[in-house]
Amino acid sequence: MPFTLKIEIVLTDNKINMKKTLFPFVVVFCLFITFFSCSNQSKRSRKPVSNITILPQAQNYVFGNEVSVRVETKLRNGEIDIIQLFYQGKLIKESKELDFTVSNIELNEIGRNSFHVIATKTDEVNNSRSVAFNVVSDIIPKKFTYTTLKDFPHNRRFYTQGLEYHNGYMYEGTGEYGSSGLYKVNLNTGEIVMQHELAEKYFGEGITILNGNIYQLTYRAQKGFVYQLENFAVIDSFTFRSQEGWGLANDGKYLIMSNGTHELIWLDPTDFSEVKKVQVANNRGIINYLNELEYINETIYANVYTTNLIVQIEPETGKVLSEINLDGILNMYTNPTDTIDYLNGIAYDSNLDRFFVTGKWWPRLFEIELVELK
Repeated sequence: MPFTLKIEIVLTDNKINMKKTLFPFVVVFCLFITFFSCSNQSKRSRKPVSNITILPQAQNYVFGNEVSVRVETKLRNGEIDIIQLFYQGKLIKESKELDFTVSNIELNEIGRNSFHVIATKTDEVNNSRSVAFNVVSDIIPKKFTYTTLKDFPHNRRFYTQGLEYHNGYMYEGTGEYGSSGLYKVNLNTGEIVMQHELAEKYFGEGITILNGNIYQLTYRAQKGFVYQLENFAVIDSFTFRSQEGWGLANDGKYLIMSNGTHELIWLDPTDFSEVKKVQVANNRGIINYLNELEYINETIYANVYTTNLIVQIEPETGKVLSEINLDGILNMYTNPTDTIDYLNGIAYDSNLDRFFVTGKWWPRLFEIELVELK
C-alpha cells in the first residue's frame, strides 16, 4: 500500500537556513518511501488461474467414450514453470504452454469423474482447478420381475439390515437403537436358534459370513464386530473410514460394504484396510442408496433403499447388469394397519440355487425365481 509521511517543522526566525537545507531531503525521502511501497505491491506474486473445458459437452458421458480437454491458464505476473492435467488422480499431461488441448482421453471409470489441473509458476506459487462430471454405463440393464416359489415366516420385530443363508439356517442382522442384534433362525419355522444383542448405543447393519466368522457393521459408529459362527462369541472389532455402514457381503477373499451412497468398498478382513472402491451406475445415471448386499455367482446384488428394486452389479466396473422389480411381493400378506418398512434383505443358497428376499418388519420371507422381461 502507498506510504504517506507527514513531517511538520516549526522554524524560528534564526533557523531559516535549516528550512532551505532540510526541505529537499524531506521531498526525496517521501518519494523514495512511496516508490518502494508501490514497487513491492506490483511485484507480489499472483496465483495462476486455469480453466478446463471438456469437449464435447454433455450432461452425462458414457463409459468407454473419448473426450478432449482444453486447459487455458492466465497469468497476472511471473512465468509458468509447469501445468499438470490429471484424470481421476492420474497424470495425463505436463506442459509449459498456457493454452493446450489433450485429445482422445478414454473415460474408463463409472460414476463421478474429474479432471484436475495444477499450474505452478517459476517462483513455486501454484493454483489448482477441478471439473467434475458423471460417467454412466455403456450397458442397458436386463429387466426382471419375479415368481414367488415359497414363503416362510419372518419375525415382525426384525428391522432387517443383513441377511445370509448358511448350512440350512438363515442368519439375520437387525437395526434400530436398543433392539439391534444378530440372529440364527430356523428357516421353515422362523424360530430363533441363537442370538446376540448389541449394546443400545449401536444401530446394527449388514452382515456376512467368511472363513467361519460373521462380520457385522454398525450404522454411524464407524465400527464393526467379528463373531464366531458357532456361538456368536465376539472375537474382534474394527473401525472403517466411511461415515456410515450399510450393507455387507464378501467375494470369498474380501469384505464388500456399502455406505448409503453409490460406492462399494472392498475391505481386507485381516486389518480392515480399504482395498478398492467401485462406483455404481446404470446407463441413465449413478445409483445411490445401495443397501443390503449379496455376492452371487461373481456378481453383487444390492437393494436400492426406499424402493422395491434390486440391482445386479459387475464388481470390476460397477456397471449395473440387471434390475429386478419386486413391486407387490408383500401385498397379500399385509393389512393397512401393519407396521412394515422397505425391502432390505437378500440371501442365496448356492447348493440348491435358491434366492431369498425379505424386508424390515416384514411378516414373511420369500423364495423367488427371477423372470426376465422381454
